[in-house]
Amino acid sequence: MGWKILLPQEIMEEGRKLLEDAGHTLIDGRGFETKDVLADMKEYQPDAMIVRITPITREVIEANPNLKVIVRHGAGFDAVDLKACHDNGVKTLYAPVANSTSVAETALMLILECSRNVTVLHNTWVQDYYKAKLKVRKNTLNGKTLGIIGCGNIGSRLARRALAMEMNVLAYDPYKPAADFPDGVEVVRYLDRIFRESDYVSLHAPNTPVTRDMVNKERLAMMKPTAFLISTARGSLVVEEDLYEACKNGVIAGAGLDAIRKEPVDPANPLLTLDNVIIYPHIGGNTVEAAHRASYFAAMGVQEVYSGKEPTWPIHDVDYATAQTYTDTKKPDTKPAGMFDF
Repeated sequence: MGWKILLPQEIMEEGRKLLEDAGHTLIDGRGFETKDVLADMKEYQPDAMIVRITPITREVIEANPNLKVIVRHGAGFDAVDLKACHDNGVKTLYAPVANSTSVAETALMLILECSRNVTVLHNTWVQDYYKAKLKVRKNTLNGKTLGIIGCGNIGSRLARRALAMEMNVLAYDPYKPAADFPDGVEVVRYLDRIFRESDYVSLHAPNTPVTRDMVNKERLAMMKPTAFLISTARGSLVVEEDLYEACKNGVIAGAGLDAIRKEPVDPANPLLTLDNVIIYPHIGGNTVEAAHRASYFAAMGVQEVYSGKEPTWPIHDVDYATAQTYTDTKKPDTKPAGMFDF
């Protein structure tokens, strides 16, 4: 007979086709908000759900005793109440590699835009061409140091791209053995070193009790006054009030953000007033190619559970406070070209 599968947000055609060909009934949700999903849960009592951006609360999960599986359309899953799923026997899956390349490219794009001071250039060059051309600060990436916090699927992809641009790459990830870091990366086991030595600090860690508010006034003060903070991870990792003060007062050179605490953005967010801060509307994983992959992988996960197979990408409950950590290190195998190499 197949399952009833709720889609609060649309998925791409190949995901729909996989599910419809398997005999499932797809229900297009009435809206993006949690209250909309709650209403759909109560009315349709679906067996499964593929969710993209809506926060899924305990109330939503417990409104439908028929619910068997939730699949997160992408890599991040902090918007889903995993404990409530566990308590109610609901399997949770995700698509961790579907958008990794797209997010890594977004981080690199933010690094490049910060290095060329594009916001100031955009606001200056029409009115004062020569000021924009000759007076506005611009830097090359060659020979600069990138510090990556969280070297999983996305951080590793960014590291390889930065190495190809002849940057020095430091990476911190206490839950990963040194042998699993990309070749050419220097493994760092002391987090503060990332902030002290990097010209660009790029965040790629999940939202956990350990990482929440990790970028605060104290850590920003460790950074070089010429350094930039880059975040394509989660807004909760950064204390925005502290970042605003640091960017406004020249503690750091600026920031490039694809994730902030309140989304959609509050027009009164003071970060919007600074010309050394770039903010995107959380678009890192929203390329056409990533959407196609995520839709297919998410649909595949539903079908795997329906068929009684072990799912490829289950979400594992991890207690980050007690999870195994590593202290081994390795030096990069090759040293990138210096700033005066051609």
